[in-house]
Amino acid sequence: MDVLEGLNREQRRAAEAARGPVCILAGAGSGKTTTITRRIAWQVASGAFAANQIMAVTFTEKAAGQLKQRLAALGARGVRASTFHAAALRQLHHFAPERVGRILPSKALALRQIANALPVPFRFRPAGDLATEIEWAKNRRIPPERYRAALDGREPPIPPDLMHRVYREYERRKTADGSIDFEDLLELAGSLFETDERARETFRAQYRAFTVDEYQDVNLLQQRLLDLWLGHRDDLCVVGDDYQSIYAFTGAGPEHLLAVPERFPHALVVRLEENYRSSPQVLALANRLVPRLGGAEKVLRATRPDGPEPTVRAFAAPDAEGEAIVAEIRRLDVPLEEVSILCRTNARLTDFEELLHDARLPFQGASLLSRDAARRMLRLLDRRGDEPAAELVRQLALEAGWLPVAPDKLGERELVRQTDLGRLVTLAGEFDGDAAGFAAELRQRFDSGGDGACGVHLLTLHRAKGLEFEAVFLPRLQEKELPARQARIPDEIAEERRLLYVGMTRAKRVLWMTWSGQPSRFLVEAELAARARVQSGAEPRRREKFVPTPGSDGLYHELAVWRRTRADQDDVPPYVVFDNKTLDAIARTRPKSLPELAALPGVGAVKLERYGNEVLEVVGPS
Repeated sequence: MDVLEGLNREQRRAAEAARGPVCILAGAGSGKTTTITRRIAWQVASGAFAANQIMAVTFTEKAAGQLKQRLAALGARGVRASTFHAAALRQLHHFAPERVGRILPSKALALRQIANALPVPFRFRPAGDLATEIEWAKNRRIPPERYRAALDGREPPIPPDLMHRVYREYERRKTADGSIDFEDLLELAGSLFETDERARETFRAQYRAFTVDEYQDVNLLQQRLLDLWLGHRDDLCVVGDDYQSIYAFTGAGPEHLLAVPERFPHALVVRLEENYRSSPQVLALANRLVPRLGGAEKVLRATRPDGPEPTVRAFAAPDAEGEAIVAEIRRLDVPLEEVSILCRTNARLTDFEELLHDARLPFQGASLLSRDAARRMLRLLDRRGDEPAAELVRQLALEAGWLPVAPDKLGERELVRQTDLGRLVTLAGEFDGDAAGFAAELRQRFDSGGDGACGVHLLTLHRAKGLEFEAVFLPRLQEKELPARQARIPDEIAEERRLLYVGMTRAKRVLWMTWSGQPSRFLVEAELAARARVQSGAEPRRREKFVPTPGSDGLYHELAVWRRTRADQDDVPPYVVFDNKTLDAIARTRPKSLPELAALPGVGAVKLERYGNEVLEVVGPS
């Protein structure tokens, strides 16, 4: 086949450049993977390089596998495609196997043991927050002895002296154990090529051309290794989008991508701006952020047909915002698997777990019960099932390091954990029963309603990168949420702005941007907040009125009056007690006992225990 067939003008210009440095600035949804696979296939087809002389570097094993499949289909079998870490490990095994120790699959266990010796309350910080901080340092090639000096105003998850102690002890234990971590793989491979001329020349004789995907996510440690692979040569193609550089917490940044034209003045720079994902209406809104994104300007142009105008709306309160989003998901004629709700943190996603569960909409991608705070709490509740839930949960949360008034300076994982603990305390305070009953209530309430692979996607903005959905909801776009309260310095604010851009460009046709309270400064910059004031005052969409089954109207009305009273007592929306369909089923069948009531759809064990006797009183004898 013609490997250049179907490419647009700029894609083809990049693909035909088989030699020399090429920098592809690829906007969201612009076909970057298509472009680099066709370019590599053209390098082989044109005779510029043999397939086994080319190395393609991706950031995930999944992406590497997909790249190899596409290249095979284009007749370019034999190209080496892998992540930086996999390539480094293979090179160490080949040239210096004695340098490879036992590879730690995770830093968490070692760091949890080290953190247990910290003073209260720092010993309760998630090991993941500590691991992220160590990775930040190691990816910048900052050893423990230079860590505190290198912070330069950065705020670690625990005080700098304690974080330095943790980092130093982690490295000491790892060395004593003969282990290495993933950052060590890159460091060791780099040292190998710096000190071993035979290994360096053998490798360079084998691999003569390199392609690096997602180049905006490269950190200093990876760039050093790439430089050693390349040497004095310039057969390098990099592709990336500085607008989607959102991993500074790993040490990554767009500076390497933006510096390519300076490093290689003769490089071919290609901008891919034709977007194959989103409607013109979605792109027009996303392009409003472009003037503030800096870097290499890319204004996306739509190739898809028109879609609905995005919704940009303010709400009086978070619960009104959530109810509107759930109502819109119900109204959309879109498979639930093509719908996503994207939030800044996992803690905020928990709000939507509850809403979707109560609305009986299956979801995937987030779960309070899968996270550490709730998992540990459930284990303890199961052991102490007959104790009053409210007092026990508060006691256990405090023992786990819960801070009723959380400070501002918390890492993201610790913020999520504190939010989860606070939510559990609040829910337990509203629950009138023992620990076993509360555990059952949690499992029933936060079950996703699916098998883990279906339903609405609940994702953080970071996890959504690289994905696309027919409908995207971006709630809580307000100050202290986006930008997050932890973002203070200009670089951190700039990355938060890019997060919003990533979220907006995940949408194909339907985009909702909503908030309550003070709108995000990014919305003000893009002149979207003023636009929303008009929309928020518009006439709300009329919902179809539920019509009870003929013959049950009288009892249905009595049940509805009871539901309203009970909902007011519990301070919850009425549908959380029972939705209209369940009330109609009760009125239609007139159950005489708790077992008969339990047999109806929408009446689970928790609701049966909480409301069953009251419902039977309203139904009365037949």
